[in-house]
Amino acid sequence: MDQPLTAAELFDAVGHGYEDAFGRPPAVDEAVRLLLDRLPANARVLDIGSGTGRPAAEDLAAAGHDVLGVDVSAAMVDIARRQVPRARFEHADIREWESPDASWDAVCAFFPFLQMTRDEVVAVLGRIARWLKPGGVFALVTVPMDVEGLDVPFLGHTVRLTSFAAPDLISRVEAAGLEVLDTRSTVFSPDREGQPDEEHLLVLARKGQDQAAAVSST
Repeated sequence: MDQPLTAAELFDAVGHGYEDAFGRPPAVDEAVRLLLDRLPANARVLDIGSGTGRPAAEDLAAAGHDVLGVDVSAAMVDIARRQVPRARFEHADIREWESPDASWDAVCAFFPFLQMTRDEVVAVLGRIARWLKPGGVFALVTVPMDVEGLDVPFLGHTVRLTSFAAPDLISRVEAAGLEVLDTRSTVFSPDREGQPDEEHLLVLARKGQDQAAAVSST
């Protein structure tokens, strides 16, 4: 098996091929719908790992929200800027990127954690909790598995995969200071021969009004 690519290397190489293979996973569509049901008008939404900008940033921006997508892949950011001119996109590594506390009405993270270490995921979850306004909503979609540092084939490349089993991930979202409102699981079949079916876990959480002080003091 080839040397595993970093997330930036992988998605620079894959480009539009990712959207072709994965399109609109039902769990992502459901997560966006749940966000739209809860957001105030003209909400500020941070899309972590925004990829090609579709479907999440595109749908949220079309609904009138102020969307900023952050992605580690320069190629993906270029594609997203062309495809979704209503949203803004920034090329940055979310593990190093910063934002003021309590500055976002919602944060979504659809699959960006799979190429981070578990410690990095925990750290980013803590920062998301800080970045959310009191009452703000967090929507996460991932592939739940109890694996760490597993090299696997993905769209013709090798990636190093790390994830949590569903109960462990939910407990870490809660430990970050967020209240889990809903969890849903679906099976998705990518439109690419040889790419196996995936379980997709959706986690919807909220930063409580009384959690802001506790999170900011940690």
